[in-house]
Amino acid sequence: MLLVFFETDCPTCRLAVPYLNKLARGARVIGISQDDDAATKQFTEQLATAFPVQRDPGLALSRRFDLKFVPSLFLLDHDGRVLLSNFGFDKSVLNQIADQLRCAPVADEFDGAPQSKPGCMSRHLEPKADGEFGPALGIGSTRGLLASVVEVSDGEDAFEYCFRAFGDALPVIPPTPERVARMLGGAAVDRTEVIARVPPCYGEATIEKIAANAVMAGCVPEMMRVLLPLVRAVCDERLNIHGVQATTHFAAPLVIINGPIRKELGFACRQNVFSNVARANSTLGRALQLILLNIGGARPEGIDMSTLGNPGKFSYCIAENEEANPWEPFHVERGFPAEQSTMTLFAAEAPHGVSEHTARTPKQVLQSISYALATVWTYRACLGSEAVVVLSPEHARTIHRAGWSKRQALEFLFENTGVPVRAYEDAPDAEGSQLVSKYKEILIRGERCYQKFRAPESIRILVAGGTAGKFSAVIGSWAAGPRGSEMVTYPI
Repeated sequence: MLLVFFETDCPTCRLAVPYLNKLARGARVIGISQDDDAATKQFTEQLATAFPVQRDPGLALSRRFDLKFVPSLFLLDHDGRVLLSNFGFDKSVLNQIADQLRCAPVADEFDGAPQSKPGCMSRHLEPKADGEFGPALGIGSTRGLLASVVEVSDGEDAFEYCFRAFGDALPVIPPTPERVARMLGGAAVDRTEVIARVPPCYGEATIEKIAANAVMAGCVPEMMRVLLPLVRAVCDERLNIHGVQATTHFAAPLVIINGPIRKELGFACRQNVFSNVARANSTLGRALQLILLNIGGARPEGIDMSTLGNPGKFSYCIAENEEANPWEPFHVERGFPAEQSTMTLFAAEAPHGVSEHTARTPKQVLQSISYALATVWTYRACLGSEAVVVLSPEHARTIHRAGWSKRQALEFLFENTGVPVRAYEDAPDAEGSQLVSKYKEILIRGERCYQKFRAPESIRILVAGGTAGKFSAVIGSWAAGPRGSEMVTYPI
């Protein structure tokens, strides 16, 4: 059997329960609560635990198992011997335990939860405090409340009301019960199901509330196919939308669509790809931003502290021009089959255009792009950011026609993007100058430079835009890596 110790107010414990519920369908799982009767009862009701839960009075059992953190999992044999133990949340360990218990895997890579997450200190090791335990948080329940209905008086314009209450400085379509019902027709599931909890306020993104925001954005019901996994993806902790929503930086989540869904729903991937060319791009991007605003709570006059902002906070969605891409599509590079539709999210600055109409070789085209890449975040700062290069079809053809692979292009950009050492002279207080001891010095065309990016994988290339015009774009990131934001790709 599997013995699981938990605290009712531990977010990681709550994260683990849906997976334990799946295990309990085919194996014996017993939960051990370190909290009192009231908190334990509320915990089991909120999370609909599918396994028996008992309390640990005086925390004697916790001491016997020498717990340090919760959740702690112990796989026991018939004689009570420990076969495997783990603390915290780890999808690979949960699937390993499922295999030991002869159950199907319980953790999916693309279910919106992180691959792993540390837990909390065991109760018996916490400092002593007076008073009762606080009420259990509701961050693990699988069902949310039905959306409330607002009655607008006959004398008030519904569009003006919604503009004031739910909008983003652009008008929205009033989400009447009839319109929301039609939108829900694109998702044959329980409208109260919680898809994710949207930072920074962690509002419950139920299917119904997602549908209401989709209505306001002007989506068609078929777009729910994309919106539900998109909400899971944007709340993936690797993307760190909490940080993106609260930073003073420019970043906004850029959505990149790949696969057959592009044509099925009419996503634009050719000329004006970043512009107002297609309903699908504009309304999906707008719906996501309204969800972040209305459910997540990051309003520009409050929690969203971006100093200058980004037009992408209205809508920021493109599709790859796979037909004009001479290499494999972007999502195939990310590990998916070509026939699988996907979405990729990237915490992005606004596009920085690069014009190069006279270059005839890959090196000349990519050198022009490398100069723009050197300015990502700020010119002297190295190693802390990433970038997406959106190649126009004409530039992609120039590079491919010479026999270059996408990997060769990436490695050239990595090796030839840097900041001259002379740029740091007489600028000891400029941003980036304080970290030169961590930078790697390289030679670029005979000049001493500090390498801009940490690795070739810090740069991604995709192909989009019209087939006429030798313009490409560089898009910088917010802070990169596990302590910042990581690009995520989800199947649709």
